[in-house]
Amino acid sequence: MADLTTDLGKMMLKNPVMTASGTFGYGFEYKDYFDLRELGAVVVKGIAAFQSHGNPTPRVAEVTSGMLNAIGLQGPGVDKFLHGAEYMPFLRSSGATVVVNIWGKTVEGYREVAERLEADREGIAALEINISCPNVKEGGAAFGTDLKLAAEVVSEVRRVTTLPLITKLSPNVTSIVDFARCVVDAGSDMVSLINTITGMAIDVNTRRPKIANLFGGLSGPAIKPVAVRMVYQVAQAVKVPIIGMGGIMTADDAVEFLLAGASAVAVGTAIFADPYAPLNVIRGIGEYLDRNGCKSVREIVGAVKVR
Repeated sequence: MADLTTDLGKMMLKNPVMTASGTFGYGFEYKDYFDLRELGAVVVKGIAAFQSHGNPTPRVAEVTSGMLNAIGLQGPGVDKFLHGAEYMPFLRSSGATVVVNIWGKTVEGYREVAERLEADREGIAALEINISCPNVKEGGAAFGTDLKLAAEVVSEVRRVTTLPLITKLSPNVTSIVDFARCVVDAGSDMVSLINTITGMAIDVNTRRPKIANLFGGLSGPAIKPVAVRMVYQVAQAVKVPIIGMGGIMTADDAVEFLLAGASAVAVGTAIFADPYAPLNVIRGIGEYLDRNGCKSVREIVGAVKVR
């Protein structure tokens, strides 16, 4: 089988397949399905400096070729995450490569959670900064849609941690390339993209929105062409590793992202339909490489033929 080892600069993975934050819980929920060490990395559900109960229900709705969600970043908070038996202590014992997704409502909130994780970093391979959150001090503008705020968050997190930083980019912007350059200049070691696309669904019988939050994040196969396009554009603009995601259901989907310039991929919504989806993607990538005479997954990163 071809070599699936993936070099992300400051982080090495046994293969290029990760789980997307928010779709795999904290790993504990899937321990009876397979050994988490089979994954390139487990990216946990978002962690803030405080406990969050999330949005009111209903907060998930199936739509054409995907799903809308407005979970609201429900989570235990950093202290319980670090010490609760089913969170970081379990992940340390599992031997999995762990990436912790972090978020906050203010710049200070991001800095605080990063500081806490830096102080108790055993078993943490990297931090993924979710900048799609609204800044309560700036009238609710999302950090990921304001270049100044995006740079400020990444700079503050960079200042308090030596862990590798991944910044997860929002697609809900005019130019995702500008944001990729911005966060890399501010100190991000990698970028991951794309986060969900804002959408809405209405029940025509009740004439009410299908989720209580009115709007939600669209994920699943419907967004894959948008995600592949954005990964390709960002790969032309920055020289850091890219983690591609958005609608990956099969190995062929993942290979598209790798050809577009991603060094690794994250499987998300597919897990809700099949918890073994990430393993199927890993196996399928290996089979694709073997069929095409490739000795390493690195041979197909950015190998799309555009001319």
